[in-house]
Amino acid sequence: MYFIGCFLGYMLETGMKTFFKPHMNNGILYGPWIPVYGFGIVLASFVTNKVFKMKISNRSKFIISFLVLFITITIVEQLGGVLIEKVFHRTFWSYESKRFNLGPYISLEMSLLWSFLSLLFVWELKPLLDVYIKKIPKILTIILLGIHLIDAIFTWLI
Repeated sequence: MYFIGCFLGYMLETGMKTFFKPHMNNGILYGPWIPVYGFGIVLASFVTNKVFKMKISNRSKFIISFLVLFITITIVEQLGGVLIEKVFHRTFWSYESKRFNLGPYISLEMSLLWSFLSLLFVWELKPLLDVYIKKIPKILTIILLGIHLIDAIFTWLI
């Protein structure tokens, strides 16, 4: 799930860069993945899995999922921004120009957007992907992990 999130994030940001913000930097690594999206998807899947197991109506699950995702994704974005700044001494995004920002890395507008996209992912896309994820050979996951780690090491050293 992590690599799917990383890749979907990369595709999203590449699209944003191509069509809307040509000077935008889309990722800290060289490969086609952005880790903050991977961690976000993994955490979103984990927390909503707990909500899905609750014995409440689907409407209540939907509302609770959105609220939990709002909090989770906002924390991921804040921690991701701070860690990237501390480790790589760079800032890849800033919401300081947004009206309802809470520092450079989070804003109400973006937290709502990311929560909505995460909700769309866990309610619609993830159930479809789960069928195929189980069929991915472990060796492919190990190879991707190795390439990902090499990419991270080169990014950190260069």
